[in-house]
Amino acid sequence: MRFAALIVIAALAACTQQAPAPAVTPSGEMSEALAAAAAAYEEAQIDGDAATLERLIADDYQLVGSDGSRDTKAGLIAFWTADGFDPSPITVVEPIEHVWTDGAALGGTVTLSGVMGGESFSTTIRYIDIWALRDGEWRVIYGQTTRVPDVQ
Repeated sequence: MRFAALIVIAALAACTQQAPAPAVTPSGEMSEALAAAAAAYEEAQIDGDAATLERLIADDYQLVGSDGSRDTKAGLIAFWTADGFDPSPITVVEPIEHVWTDGAALGGTVTLSGVMGGESFSTTIRYIDIWALRDGEWRVIYGQTTRVPDVQ
């Protein structure tokens, strides 16, 4: 009898747990949860918000940079939070949004500009971020950037 009661309690608990928000709504649009996570990620980068980046970037995150180098979660957070680095807000053009139930590829083209080490900089990149739904939370798991050559 005790075993049967445990099974019933476990089944009821499973029914009351909220399912994670999928990336795609029934109409095929990006879910509010994923859109909010992606917006928070972009804002945290520009603001140098290490705590938010720590929360949104998966521990096994990998980045492949424009020069083919690889970086990790720690390296990416260090880049965006470095002393003397003050990026300007960005606008994504040519957005890319491919979403599926538990993941997404989000990206586009941005001109990243601002001040680094007292010097002004500006570079245009195309990027892609791969997102995965893990333990009910959206995490960016992979990124890749490609520098857009200056056209004279």
